Amino acid sequence: MRKPRDFDAALKTLTDKTKALKENKRRQLGELIVATGADALDTEMLAGGLLAIAETNDTAEKERWRKRGAEFFRGTAKSAPRKSGGNTASAAAGGGPQRSPGSTARET
Repeated sequence: MRKPRDFDAALKTLTDKTKALKENKRRQLGELIVATGADALDTEMLAGGLLAIAETNDTAEKERWRKRGAEFFRGTAKSAPRKSGGNTASAAAGGGPQRSPGSTARET
């Protein structure tokens, strides 16, 4: 007879993995905000801008934003992001919002 599978343990493992992935995504979004200099904006303005982007249906405008974002990550952006007191130098040097293994993300 086969040993019964521990579904509770498997479900807990999947739940833990999901939480870790969500936390990683949240941290990366925070790092992106700092790397672009958007952390200098107030919360309402940043939220309003993101809502406008999400609601726009203009595909040409979205494509221009996508290209500008791609240039930012390649390090070929025409205008450098503003320094805002955060550790943006390490993020920009890597071509994107990346951190060294020992650093911590700044909570916003």
